[in-house]
Amino acid sequence: MLETEAALEALDVPDGPPRSRFAFAVTGSGHYLEEAMALAARLPAVDLFLSAAAEEVLPQYGFTLDSLKERFKVFRDKSASAVPVGMLYSDAYHTVIVAPATSNTVAKCAFGISDTLPTNMFAQAGKLGIPGIVFACDTEPTVITKAPHEWVTLHPRRIELDNVERLRAIDHCRVVCSPAELEAALSRRLRELSLEWNTSSS
Repeated sequence: MLETEAALEALDVPDGPPRSRFAFAVTGSGHYLEEAMALAARLPAVDLFLSAAAEEVLPQYGFTLDSLKERFKVFRDKSASAVPVGMLYSDAYHTVIVAPATSNTVAKCAFGISDTLPTNMFAQAGKLGIPGIVFACDTEPTVITKAPHEWVTLHPRRIELDNVERLRAIDHCRVVCSPAELEAALSRRLRELSLEWNTSSS
Protein backbone atom coordinates (compact mmCIF):
# COMPACT_ATOMS: atom_id res chain seq x y z
CA MET A 1 0.00 0.00 0.00
CA LEU A 2 1.28 3.47 -0.83
CA GLU A 3 2.37 5.58 2.14
CA THR A 4 -0.25 8.24 1.37
CA GLU A 5 -2.97 5.59 1.20
CA ALA A 6 -1.90 4.29 4.61
CA ALA A 7 -1.98 7.84 5.99
CA LEU A 8 -5.46 8.38 4.58
CA GLU A 9 -6.68 5.17 6.20
CA ALA A 10 -5.35 6.47 9.52
CA LEU A 11 -7.53 9.58 9.31
CA ASP A 12 -10.84 9.72 11.11
CA VAL A 13 -12.75 9.75 7.83
CA PRO A 14 -16.32 11.04 8.22
CA ASP A 15 -19.19 8.60 7.92
CA GLY A 16 -22.31 9.23 5.89
CA PRO A 17 -23.72 9.16 2.38
CA PRO A 18 -21.60 10.37 -0.56
CA ARG A 19 -21.05 14.13 -0.73
CA SER A 20 -22.93 14.76 2.48
CA ARG A 21 -20.55 17.17 4.26
CA PHE A 22 -19.11 20.69 4.09
CA ALA A 23 -15.33 21.11 4.11
CA PHE A 24 -14.48 24.45 5.76
CA ALA A 25 -10.85 25.44 5.22
CA VAL A 26 -9.31 28.15 7.40
CA THR A 27 -6.18 30.14 6.51
CA GLY A 28 -3.97 32.47 8.51
CA SER A 29 -6.18 35.55 8.34
CA GLY A 30 -7.84 37.25 11.28
CA HIS A 31 -10.09 39.31 8.98
CA TYR A 32 -13.65 38.53 10.13
CA LEU A 33 -12.31 35.25 11.49
CA GLU A 34 -14.77 35.21 14.39
CA GLU A 35 -17.72 35.77 12.05
CA ALA A 36 -16.53 33.04 9.68
CA MET A 37 -16.13 30.55 12.51
CA ALA A 38 -19.59 31.40 13.81
CA LEU A 39 -21.02 30.54 10.40
CA ALA A 40 -19.03 27.31 10.31
CA ALA A 41 -20.58 26.33 13.63
CA ARG A 42 -24.06 26.80 12.19
CA LEU A 43 -23.51 24.54 9.19
CA PRO A 44 -24.74 20.95 9.29
CA ALA A 45 -22.17 18.18 8.87
CA VAL A 46 -19.08 20.38 8.61
CA ASP A 47 -15.39 19.55 9.09
CA LEU A 48 -12.49 21.99 9.50
CA PHE A 49 -9.30 21.92 7.45
CA LEU A 50 -6.60 24.13 8.97
CA SER A 51 -3.49 25.50 7.32
CA ALA A 52 -0.34 25.69 9.43
CA ALA A 53 -0.82 29.47 9.52
CA ALA A 54 -4.41 29.04 10.72
CA GLU A 55 -3.17 26.97 13.65
CA GLU A 56 -0.95 29.88 14.66
CA VAL A 57 -3.59 32.57 14.21
CA LEU A 58 -6.72 30.90 15.60
CA PRO A 59 -5.56 30.86 19.27
CA GLN A 60 -4.87 34.61 19.04
CA TYR A 61 -8.61 35.06 18.51
CA GLY A 62 -9.64 32.66 21.26
CA PHE A 63 -10.00 29.47 19.19
CA THR A 64 -7.81 26.75 20.68
CA LEU A 65 -7.33 23.46 18.88
CA ASP A 66 -8.91 21.58 21.78
CA SER A 67 -12.01 23.80 21.76
CA LEU A 68 -12.39 23.37 18.00
CA LYS A 69 -12.16 19.60 18.33
CA GLU A 70 -15.08 19.67 20.77
CA ARG A 71 -17.32 20.99 18.00
CA PHE A 72 -15.75 19.90 14.70
CA LYS A 73 -13.77 17.12 13.15
CA VAL A 74 -10.45 18.91 12.55
CA PHE A 75 -7.86 18.08 9.91
CA ARG A 76 -4.43 19.68 10.10
CA ASP A 77 -1.76 20.51 7.52
CA LYS A 78 0.77 17.97 8.71
CA SER A 79 1.85 16.18 5.51
CA ALA A 80 3.70 17.33 2.40
CA SER A 81 1.09 15.73 0.17
CA ALA A 82 -1.91 17.18 2.07
CA VAL A 83 -3.25 13.69 2.85
CA PRO A 84 -6.70 14.86 4.05
CA VAL A 85 -7.45 16.04 0.51
CA GLY A 86 -7.90 12.36 -0.35
CA MET A 87 -11.28 12.48 1.36
CA LEU A 88 -12.51 14.54 -1.59
CA TYR A 89 -11.75 11.54 -3.79
CA SER A 90 -13.68 9.38 -1.33
CA ASP A 91 -16.72 11.53 -2.14
CA ALA A 92 -17.23 12.79 1.43
CA TYR A 93 -17.79 16.49 0.61
CA HIS A 94 -20.24 18.42 -1.53
CA THR A 95 -18.86 21.93 -0.90
CA VAL A 96 -15.46 23.41 -0.07
CA ILE A 97 -15.31 26.77 1.72
CA VAL A 98 -12.15 28.79 2.27
CA ALA A 99 -12.87 31.45 4.86
CA PRO A 100 -11.35 33.81 5.57
CA ALA A 101 -8.80 33.59 2.74
CA THR A 102 -5.58 35.58 2.99
CA SER A 103 -4.31 37.47 -0.04
CA ASN A 104 -1.60 34.80 -0.26
CA THR A 105 -4.22 32.04 -0.44
CA VAL A 106 -6.28 34.01 -2.99
CA ALA A 107 -3.20 34.46 -5.18
CA LYS A 108 -2.35 30.76 -5.02
CA CYS A 109 -5.90 29.70 -5.82
CA ALA A 110 -6.12 32.21 -8.68
CA PHE A 111 -2.93 30.90 -10.28
CA GLY A 112 -3.49 27.20 -9.62
CA ILE A 113 -0.88 26.81 -6.88
CA SER A 114 -1.79 24.25 -4.22
CA ASP A 115 0.87 23.89 -1.54
CA THR A 116 -1.19 24.20 1.66
CA LEU A 117 -4.13 22.17 2.89
CA PRO A 118 -6.72 24.90 2.02
CA THR A 119 -5.28 25.56 -1.46
CA ASN A 120 -5.06 21.82 -2.13
CA MET A 121 -8.67 21.35 -1.05
CA PHE A 122 -9.76 24.21 -3.30
CA ALA A 123 -7.82 22.96 -6.34
CA GLN A 124 -8.84 19.33 -6.08
CA ALA A 125 -12.47 20.22 -5.40
CA GLY A 126 -12.51 22.23 -8.62
CA LYS A 127 -11.07 19.30 -10.57
CA LEU A 128 -13.86 17.13 -9.19
CA GLY A 129 -16.56 19.68 -10.00
CA ILE A 130 -17.26 20.36 -6.31
CA PRO A 131 -18.40 23.95 -5.73
CA GLY A 132 -16.05 26.24 -3.83
CA ILE A 133 -16.82 29.41 -1.88
CA VAL A 134 -13.92 31.72 -1.04
CA PHE A 135 -14.24 34.62 1.41
CA ALA A 136 -11.45 36.88 0.15
CA CYS A 137 -10.00 39.41 2.58
CA ASP A 138 -8.40 42.10 0.41
CA THR A 139 -11.21 43.16 -1.89
CA GLU A 140 -11.44 46.96 -1.50
CA PRO A 141 -8.97 49.85 -1.78
CA THR A 142 -9.28 50.29 1.99
CA VAL A 143 -9.84 47.38 4.37
CA ILE A 144 -10.38 47.73 8.11
CA THR A 145 -9.52 44.48 9.81
CA LYS A 146 -9.35 43.22 13.36
CA ALA A 147 -5.88 42.29 14.59
CA PRO A 148 -5.68 40.30 17.84
CA HIS A 149 -5.58 43.45 19.99
CA GLU A 150 -6.69 46.34 17.77
CA TRP A 151 -8.32 47.38 14.52
CA VAL A 152 -5.98 48.01 11.59
CA THR A 153 -6.52 49.90 8.34
CA LEU A 154 -4.93 48.30 5.29
CA HIS A 155 -4.63 49.44 1.69
CA PRO A 156 -4.48 46.36 -0.57
CA ARG A 157 -2.21 46.75 -3.58
CA ARG A 158 -3.44 46.54 -7.14
CA ILE A 159 -2.03 43.02 -7.40
CA GLU A 160 -4.20 41.81 -4.48
CA LEU A 161 -7.31 43.36 -6.02
CA ASP A 162 -6.44 41.91 -9.43
CA ASN A 163 -6.00 38.44 -7.92
CA VAL A 164 -9.51 38.57 -6.48
CA GLU A 165 -10.83 39.25 -9.99
CA ARG A 166 -8.72 36.39 -11.37
CA LEU A 167 -10.16 34.10 -8.75
CA ARG A 168 -13.70 34.97 -9.82
CA ALA A 169 -12.91 33.40 -13.20
CA ILE A 170 -11.84 30.04 -11.74
CA ASP A 171 -14.14 27.13 -12.49
CA HIS A 172 -16.65 26.13 -9.79
CA CYS A 173 -15.65 29.08 -7.57
CA ARG A 174 -17.76 31.78 -5.98
CA VAL A 175 -15.93 34.71 -4.35
CA VAL A 176 -17.54 36.61 -1.48
CA CYS A 177 -16.24 39.76 0.17
CA SER A 178 -18.01 40.11 3.54
CA PRO A 179 -19.55 37.99 6.29
CA ALA A 180 -23.00 38.92 4.96
CA GLU A 181 -22.08 37.72 1.46
CA LEU A 182 -20.60 34.53 2.92
CA GLU A 183 -23.78 33.85 4.87
CA ALA A 184 -25.89 34.51 1.76
CA ALA A 185 -23.73 32.18 -0.35
CA LEU A 186 -23.97 29.45 2.28
CA SER A 187 -27.73 29.92 2.55
CA ARG A 188 -28.01 29.52 -1.20
CA ARG A 189 -25.89 26.37 -1.11
CA LEU A 190 -28.00 24.94 1.70
CA ARG A 191 -31.14 25.53 -0.36
CA GLU A 192 -29.55 23.82 -3.36
CA LEU A 193 -28.83 20.80 -1.15
CA SER A 194 -32.25 20.89 0.58
CA LEU A 195 -30.49 21.48 3.90
CA GLU A 196 -30.97 23.98 6.72
CA TRP A 197 -28.77 25.90 9.11
CA ASN A 198 -27.99 24.10 12.34
CA THR A 199 -29.90 25.81 15.15
CA SER A 200 -28.47 23.65 17.93
CA SER A 201 -26.59 25.51 20.65
CA SER A 202 -24.36 22.53 21.37
